[in-house]
Amino acid sequence: MSLPTDRQTRNHRPSRRTAPTESRRQHHPDLTKLLGWKAMRAEADIPGAEWDKERRWALRMGLTAADSIEDRSIPTFARGELPHYAGINTFLKAPYSEDVTECGLYDATVLGAPFDGGTTYRPGTRFGPQGIRKISALYTPYNYELSVDLREQMSLCDAGDIFTIPGNIEKTFDQISRACAHVFSSGSMPIILGGDHSIGFPTVRGMAECTSKTIGIVHFDRHADIQEKDLDERMHTTPWFHATNLPNVPAKNLVQIGIGGWQVPREAVAVARERETNIITMSDVEKFGLDKVAEMALEMAWDGADMVYMSFDIDCIDCGFVPGTGWPEPGGFLPREALSLVSKIAAEGLCGMEIVEVSPPYDTSDITALMATRVIVDALGSMVAAGKMGAHRELVDKPVTFEKGDYDEARDGRRWSTSAVAKD
Repeated sequence: MSLPTDRQTRNHRPSRRTAPTESRRQHHPDLTKLLGWKAMRAEADIPGAEWDKERRWALRMGLTAADSIEDRSIPTFARGELPHYAGINTFLKAPYSEDVTECGLYDATVLGAPFDGGTTYRPGTRFGPQGIRKISALYTPYNYELSVDLREQMSLCDAGDIFTIPGNIEKTFDQISRACAHVFSSGSMPIILGGDHSIGFPTVRGMAECTSKTIGIVHFDRHADIQEKDLDERMHTTPWFHATNLPNVPAKNLVQIGIGGWQVPREAVAVARERETNIITMSDVEKFGLDKVAEMALEMAWDGADMVYMSFDIDCIDCGFVPGTGWPEPGGFLPREALSLVSKIAAEGLCGMEIVEVSPPYDTSDITALMATRVIVDALGSMVAAGKMGAHRELVDKPVTFEKGDYDEARDGRRWSTSAVAKD
């Protein structure tokens, strides 16, 4: 018996009935329900005046382009956002506030804390601010899914780095607290680029002295960082012990998310138990899900608090994604999970934030610094979208002021100019 040919097989297949039109499966959803559809249309409502202003500023500061350049918004010298590979980097190519007394003109101020004297294993985070600023040039201020343009909907400046003191952690703490107090007193929101996690204490201390209000803390990490001392000193494993000793930073409002693994000292656990802080492990995140964890964290951090500060240790993310850190640990967040939680926490408003433990000497292709950048811009974008940017200003009821140095303004405030070229 011969086998049927392909033609015979096709001809002898049973015929299919065509289902009525009303019962046919719809292969595509209603496009109007897609975020992509909504975001595409929402972009039309975002103003563009600041982008136009920046391009005009670039032409004023960098000269008009060569005659062969058809796009007449391009200057001769690179100024502002474009091109992404050129220029002297500030964070997100934001204006450099060389005169730090002007930071109050901006909604948020970036400041670096290049210090790794609190590390207990791998150093290198003193280069974190440089690494984050460098790779931040890759980004634009616009986020498609959020329908937010940071350049158009908020103001941001970069005040440069705090003068930290290598080898002296206490003097460095004093410098960091002073810098954060200055920015916070101005009404601008401090965004601190670490540095190791020891800076968490002086950043919060600096802000706490400028307000009588209560500050809660949401802390993303794999490590509890709440023991009193490590190696007989205040180190990057101790910030929250000392921060929660401050009178207006109660331990009950400290929420730590992502804790777990084999790098949590028992000394820290004992303090957390004694002070009744709040720890949410990675297992808790898996069990309850991102929405519920964010809900719980916000409820605990804001319970009786007037404002919330966010501390993000980059090592809370699985080390396969962030190799450039001093204490790599497997089993942490996936990047998308971390960004989702950050956005949910920030949507309720932040009085300040820090990103710590980025160590460029151990980084691969700048991916750790890139993740740190993304955490910051996602937090800012979420605050802008929720209308929470600047909500902390009215709570700064004890602002501080610091003395400025004297400077001869006869030379029009210019540096690196000689008497031969100075104006009369």
